[in-house]
Amino acid sequence: METKPTAFFAALANDTRLRCLVLLREQGELCVCELTHATGSAQPHVSRHLAQLRELGLVADRRAGLWVYYRVHPALPDWACRVLDETAAAVRGQAPFSSDAANLASMPGRPSAPRCA
Repeated sequence: METKPTAFFAALANDTRLRCLVLLREQGELCVCELTHATGSAQPHVSRHLAQLRELGLVADRRAGLWVYYRVHPALPDWACRVLDETAAAVRGQAPFSSDAANLASMPGRPSAPRCA
């Protein structure tokens, strides 16, 4: 799937989609409940925006039992990855991105958190 620059930048122009993409770029892979907790948004709201990102080819998903995990699409062009990397670095210490990261770090019972064997 070809990533069209206008669609890519339009996706970044929405707060929820940008916050999710920044979290995914920094964390690698997250489930919907983690993104919901981090952003303080309702699950249907986050899911709708993730579906839009998936349709644009910006994120990929995988199902593991009850969980659906999202990550930045591995086939995203280099130029788009660089834009996401630069954006994440630039907003890391700014609200709401800094609070998103803190909320995620303090989330109890994260499905992707390491567990003892």
